[in-house]
Amino acid sequence: MGGWFLIAIDFGTAYSGYAFCVSSENSEPRPRVPKWGQEHGFNSPKTPTCILFDEHEEFKKFGYDAKMAYTKMHGADAQKHYLFENFKMELYGKTINKNLMIKAHNGKSMSALKIIAETLRYLKDHALKTIGDHTSGRQFIASDVTWVLTVPAIWDAAAKQFMREAATAAGLVTDLNSDSLILALEPEAASVWCKKLPSDGFIAEEINEDTLEQTPGTKYMVVDCGGGTIDITVHEVLQGGTLKELHKASGNDMGGGTVDKNLKMFLREIFSDELWDDYEKYYAPELQKLMYAFSLLKGTDDDIDISCPYNFRELAKKYHSEMSDFFKTSQGASWEEGSIKITKERMRSFFDDSFKGITESIRQILNSESKDNPEGLSIDFILLVGGYASCNTLRSHIKQQFSGQCKVLFPTDPQEVIIKGAVLFGKNPKVVSSRVSALTYGITVYQRFDESKHKPEKKFTTHEGIEYCSDVFNKLVQKGESVGCDEVRKHTFFPISSDQTEISFRFFSTERLNAKYVDEWGMDQIGSFTVQSPDTTKGLDRSIRLEIKFGFTEMQATATDIESKQTQSIKLDFLRN
Repeated sequence: MGGWFLIAIDFGTAYSGYAFCVSSENSEPRPRVPKWGQEHGFNSPKTPTCILFDEHEEFKKFGYDAKMAYTKMHGADAQKHYLFENFKMELYGKTINKNLMIKAHNGKSMSALKIIAETLRYLKDHALKTIGDHTSGRQFIASDVTWVLTVPAIWDAAAKQFMREAATAAGLVTDLNSDSLILALEPEAASVWCKKLPSDGFIAEEINEDTLEQTPGTKYMVVDCGGGTIDITVHEVLQGGTLKELHKASGNDMGGGTVDKNLKMFLREIFSDELWDDYEKYYAPELQKLMYAFSLLKGTDDDIDISCPYNFRELAKKYHSEMSDFFKTSQGASWEEGSIKITKERMRSFFDDSFKGITESIRQILNSESKDNPEGLSIDFILLVGGYASCNTLRSHIKQQFSGQCKVLFPTDPQEVIIKGAVLFGKNPKVVSSRVSALTYGITVYQRFDESKHKPEKKFTTHEGIEYCSDVFNKLVQKGESVGCDEVRKHTFFPISSDQTEISFRFFSTERLNAKYVDEWGMDQIGSFTVQSPDTTKGLDRSIRLEIKFGFTEMQATATDIESKQTQSIKLDFLRN
């Protein structure tokens, strides 16, 4: 791993951005975060995760540029173009394969791999140009960089693998398994940054002036509140400032986008599905403006007024001659001089689903019992990070719910902590010294048949007359087990016939703790490879060593035939074809 620079890309559901620093061996990284949208009147550390393609599926614009270009289009032109937003959520909670398609605003679909690859390509090119502008115009290419890509901790392994595929297609690296591409879990990245912040780096009640990393034994929870997912991790600070994970990463899909969805549902109830569907179909750019105006106001603890677009009012005349007629039975909304007014109480109700999901996830972790914590998990702090964490309504709710159990801290720049922490993580991935395995992992093996413990239908006999049991699940690590980031687990296996010239390994994962066979319920095959063992001189007395590295954000397996030194090493491919 190497390169002149280290660039971390935070590909978010609602907003995306990047940070960079000089990749020096000795100095502490100082991440720089460029600002976006100045030409459109903005000055933010991220740009909307919004990408626009033309009618030929060719990339046109990204971010504020894409959003602004689309809002200026008229009906027929907008219908020809492909606009994608919030598409990161397409990788959450579903079976993923490389042929996954995503639907655009015009109702047509495109390849998810192409959409995400073009997003990463744009951010890559923008970052390289920005660095060039800061280095007297010197030109850098992707291979000059170590890339860090942030992903939600609650994503399954297939989604993380998909991001590697997209990053490779985007030209960040040329090899899928390159050491120059690091995946960083979003709440972990936030934790790495927050533990270095001084007390004035938080908006909070009075806290110790020492940084978190200067107080070994401190336990804290990071709640990463994004536009799509809520991602939670719990860490303990160890001597030297490294972090130990205390609970497996968890969370849900109740991010800030849930609030937007609830507002849309409310507006549908007021104006009817038929009117709303027509508006989405014929005036999608105007709807973009309407929802964006709401997103800027949704954290306000007051009544809000949203200016109603002209074309919406004209379309509504087909259903009622007066706009005020739509609001006669509405609770919490009214029509006032060309604007839709929503009361703060009704506004607050749009947060209910999100607040319930976040609160339940935090309580579930705090109440979780383990061998080390028989009465539940006790922590010192809750750190609220992510773009959604800027919302005062959310901050007030979390303080109200949990300030009696621990101190609740808010970094002063919640949108930037993940991307800055990802830079630090890229410099030193071992800063998280151990993680808790979210699943049980193992391989399928053959065991000498024992009628007292094996199923008779699993018995088979080799041509040398030896009886084996097939499909046995050999556990490598158990769900809930803590595994060190430097830890390599070694296992030795042997051929089942003396003339066998290759050994196949099939890897499985499961939520279960005590599975016996790989064809039982709840078992997922996550990868396989074959190692050649050409020298059969020793017959059955040959050994193949399997080494598993679990502690990083991905799992790597290496198998070596001891006699021939033949080796296979892969980051397990979790994508289902």
